[in-house]
Amino acid sequence: MALQERLRERVVVQDRLGALHHVAGVDVGFPRGRQTARAAVAVLGFPDLSPCDQTVVCRPVAFPYVPGLLSFREVPAVLAALEALRELPDLILCDGQGQAHPRRFGIACHLGVLLDRPTIGVAKSRLVGRHGPLPEEKGAWVPLYDGSERIGAVLRTRSGVAPLYVSVGHRVSLETAIELVLRCTTRYRLPETTRAAHRLASGGASCSQDRGS
Repeated sequence: MALQERLRERVVVQDRLGALHHVAGVDVGFPRGRQTARAAVAVLGFPDLSPCDQTVVCRPVAFPYVPGLLSFREVPAVLAALEALRELPDLILCDGQGQAHPRRFGIACHLGVLLDRPTIGVAKSRLVGRHGPLPEEKGAWVPLYDGSERIGAVLRTRSGVAPLYVSVGHRVSLETAIELVLRCTTRYRLPETTRAAHRLASGGASCSQDRGS
């Protein structure tokens, strides 16, 4: 927790993105009784979202399951998967929180600061915060607050379907993060980056490293 408090001072909440040619989704699965982390990275072309590269790396879990500290459990395997890519993507969408975290330092912030890469937290559920009513149509969003602090957005990516919780990871403003998540989303609730990474992370129990494109 003390490390999260220190590292969160390095998070950049303004847009510091270069040209976006490749966007990636990262996800982590836990086969074999949760003692092994299966980290997957799926890289897509942008803006066409065509598959470009992917990696799956399995690592023994060295950190216990503690709510609010999941990045310490997952990031080592994610970093190994990213290192196995031909080149790092221009933007990473994480299946988890960014600043929408009790200490404003979820996995998207942690990964972004370590890599100094633009990252966005795109979570399926709320960890902390409150928000007002959200309209039903695709593209609608409302701020997510913790006290008086805006920590993210509740975003409807598909009409009439449960929203996603979007927050800044690193080097992306919240408004730009919302726009980019929508541009990575087609006809499903989840962005195509997340959907592709999830398929890899949950695909089978084998923990040998594999790679494809």
